[in-house]
Amino acid sequence: MTSTPVRLRAVDAPGQPDVTPELESLYRGFEAELLVPLWTEIGDLMPVHPRSGAVPHVWRWERLARLAEEAGRIVPVGRGGERRAIALANPGLGGRPFASPTLWAAIQYLMPGEDAPEHRHTQHAFRFVVEGSGVWTVVGGDPVPMNRGDFLPQAGWSWHAHHNAADRPMAWIDGLDIPFQYMAESQFFEFGREEVTERTTPERSRAERLWGHPGLRPVGVGRGGPGSPLLSYKWEYTDRALADQLALEREGYGGVVEPGHAAVRYSNPVDGGDVLPTMRAEFHRIARGAETAPVRETGSSVFQVFDGSGTVTVGDRAWSVARGDLFVVPSWTPLSVRSEAGSSDSDSGALDLFRFSDAPVFEALELDRFAKDA
Repeated sequence: MTSTPVRLRAVDAPGQPDVTPELESLYRGFEAELLVPLWTEIGDLMPVHPRSGAVPHVWRWERLARLAEEAGRIVPVGRGGERRAIALANPGLGGRPFASPTLWAAIQYLMPGEDAPEHRHTQHAFRFVVEGSGVWTVVGGDPVPMNRGDFLPQAGWSWHAHHNAADRPMAWIDGLDIPFQYMAESQFFEFGREEVTERTTPERSRAERLWGHPGLRPVGVGRGGPGSPLLSYKWEYTDRALADQLALEREGYGGVVEPGHAAVRYSNPVDGGDVLPTMRAEFHRIARGAETAPVRETGSSVFQVFDGSGTVTVGDRAWSVARGDLFVVPSWTPLSVRSEAGSSDSDSGALDLFRFSDAPVFEALELDRFAKDA
């Protein structure tokens, strides 16, 4: 195994030593021993604020869905490939299939009657359904239906498989902490059963029957591992919570993040914490005509437009977005959103946004920081 050579260059700059033959000789000695002095790298290693390698970018749902449909005709699902999942590759990350340095997002596509094989991995994961129904996922032998607006978290090392019982294809987005675990070199993976025997979908999963009652926790039932034991967060409850927040604001009671901006966080019913150890999931509703103040946060986020239309500004980039579009917000990059009148399934005409981020990691390490731009 050969080592990558270190290349050091003496420069005539403030704060740097004088460029002399002795300095050049010292640098060649450093190179021979694979050493790098901090004084030549401090600007990159310790900048005055985060400078992400990722860049703001938007992926259009219409184009993603069209390519996924084409892949459905050409690419089979089975052992080896495991999933027909097409990852978002941030243009600033050198071709890696990473939406940000810590987050992985993909569109997954399943044809009628198809099975995505059972397997498990240490990476924490979730599914969010922007359109369609008829697919079920089996997590630890528990069949869970997937419908538009549902959020389905799945803690790492859980056996899981998918089946499309409908007569039409279905697509959804997957989110995982693959880049984080890749960087940490902590990944494990195992194949599961060759054939999943759970072929029907009950109206409610076992997990929902135990944990899906607001404010009530079953006595004598353990959490069973990291992450939320509730495997599906139904759209009807998310929608009602957001609508109630905005209604209370209109009635003068407050209760929103900022004027016209309601938000909820998906939480673990065991302890009220995040649903997954490394990822946070939220849903935001921006009322028609409202605009959020620009904010910066350490850590990165991926958003998907669930409904409505608007303008998103990330750093020095601005895009008009509509249903299904996805965009990434790199660390410490300002974000603001404006809701616009447009086509919407909602009576409110609001802009609905699903968001996931790496916030739990940054908070656990006490590296989280938040600021509002003037």
